[in-house]
Formats: sequence, structure tokens, C-alpha cells
Amino acid sequence: MKTMSMMEAIREAMNKRMREDENVLLFGEDVGAFGGCFGVSAGMFDEFGPERVRDTPISEGVIIGTAVGAAATGLRPIAELMFIDFATVGSDQLVNQAAKMRYMFGGKINLPMVVRLPLGAGISAAAQHSQSLEAWFTHVPGLKVVYPSTPADAYGLMLKSIDDENPVIFLEHKILYGASGEVDENMEPIEFGIADIKREGSDVTIVATGKMVHEALAAAEKLAEEGIEAEILDPRTLFPFDKETMLKSIEKTNKVIIVTEENKRGSCASEIAAVIAEDGFDYLDAPVARLCAMNTPVPFSPVLEQYYVPSADEIVTAVKKMF
Repeated sequence: MKTMSMMEAIREAMNKRMREDENVLLFGEDVGAFGGCFGVSAGMFDEFGPERVRDTPISEGVIIGTAVGAAATGLRPIAELMFIDFATVGSDQLVNQAAKMRYMFGGKINLPMVVRLPLGAGISAAAQHSQSLEAWFTHVPGLKVVYPSTPADAYGLMLKSIDDENPVIFLEHKILYGASGEVDENMEPIEFGIADIKREGSDVTIVATGKMVHEALAAAEKLAEEGIEAEILDPRTLFPFDKETMLKSIEKTNKVIIVTEENKRGSCASEIAAVIAEDGFDYLDAPVARLCAMNTPVPFSPVLEQYYVPSADEIVTAVKKMF
């Protein structure tokens, strides 16, 4: 086991697959000699050269469109956008091409491409560089959506993402790039659609994604001091989604709160709540609760930004209301 930051874990997973398969390549704005906007690809240009670690024009449509064409013709591209917000510029290529080509061609071609999207608030990057838009991508048939919260999960899920024959959206919370943890570099790829119980508990299930997993874990420690044992469930992939593990947890605890950093309206939290209502209603002793970001653009002000995003203390308050 080796201690890595999440940034290092993502890089090492990409390095591993690029060393094993010459068809794997990385491209995006400043991913080359500069090492990426957040430094994730640092050193990769030196090892693999400009043919396989390529800087691109400032055009997300070009970046994603190039990934679609490369994947359709036999390569395994990893495309990095600087921020998830900029996926709006490349959404035609992603939603109308990448997500649909394998289906429309009757499975005669594969689209093994990964689109890496840094997301989330916390660095005062303001409304156009801080959003959590994961629900947009889970809504589109043909896209798989991955959202790790730890370095080990990031490493194993990146390996699987590169191996997959379908377009994969790989979400990377900017605040978690520096989070450290143990990683087994010999681990097998983590299969999609398998949730992870980050903390065992018996009184309430907290379903959390990305950075909110860490807020939920902090909240669970505070709740434990008051005799409430929270179980923390990290879906790890938003599609495919591990409904079975979640329902098993809720059957045990009889209470559930979903915590995400998205705007609450039309969120993944809303979809998860609907699944619970349809398939797990009889397990519940209290209504399903959701705790999400406010339905506003992300504020630039650090004080307002902190207020905008759910916190451990807010999770504690929301859970206690259920008892």
C-alpha cells in the first residue's frame, strides 16, 4: 500500500494504462508540459511525449469531438476539460454523438473514451467554474458517470473507466485533489455499480457523493457522541447505480438522508430519493431527506460559498430532525 493524494492516484492509474497500451492517450488544455490546470498530469508529457499527451486548442467541442472520433476508430482517449462548467460548450459532441453512436450503429463500434471533469465549490472560482452538474450526465442514456471520493476509489475506478468500451464521465472534486489515502497499486479495477460503505451504522443511512462523503463522515463522528450511529454509503458511480446495497442499508437503519453538493432542484439526490420511494418505502420510519446546495449560482465570496455548500454541522442538524 502506498499513500497518495487523489491527484496522484488519478495520474498513476492513467500512467499504468498508458504504459500497458499504446492506444491510450491524454489530451486537453495545458495537460502537456504545464501538467494540467490542477497539476494532475504533471510529468506525463515527459514520459509519453507530445504524441500521447497533447495540448489542445481552447475549444471543448474540439476536445470532446476529437475523443469521439479517436475512440470510434480504435484508440482509447482520455479527454480533460479544465472545469465541468465548460462541458456545456462540448455538450453536442458528448450528448448527441458519444452517448448515442454505439446504440445507433447497432453495437458495431465501441466508444472507449473517458472525459475527466473537475467540479465543485470551495476554491472561490465563482459561478462559472464551481458547479456540480452530475445530474445532467446521469440523465443521458449511453453515458456512465463515476464520482470517487478517495484516492483508492479514484485509482480503481480510473482503471475501469479506461478499460470500459463506453463513454465514461469521470468526476473529480477539486477540493479532494489533495486528499490523501492508501492505494494498492496492484489492485484490480473497481467495477461500476458497486457502492461502498464508508462507515457502518445502525440508526440512519447517509448516502453521500464526492466531497460530501467526507462531510458525512465528520457528521457521523459528531452524531455518535449523541448516541446516533450513522451508516455512510458512497455510491462511487452515479450510473450505473447500486440500488441493492443502498436499500439493504435502509432496511437496516429505517432512515435515510441524501447529501450532495448539487443544486437541490432536479438533482441526483432527487433521483435517488425517487428510487427509495418506489422500492424501499416500506423500510422507512421517516420521510426521505435531502440536503443539497442552494438553488442559486455558486457565490464567489468565500463566506457565501461556505454557506452555499452543505456542511457536517448541517448534516448533524438534518439527521437529528429525523428522530
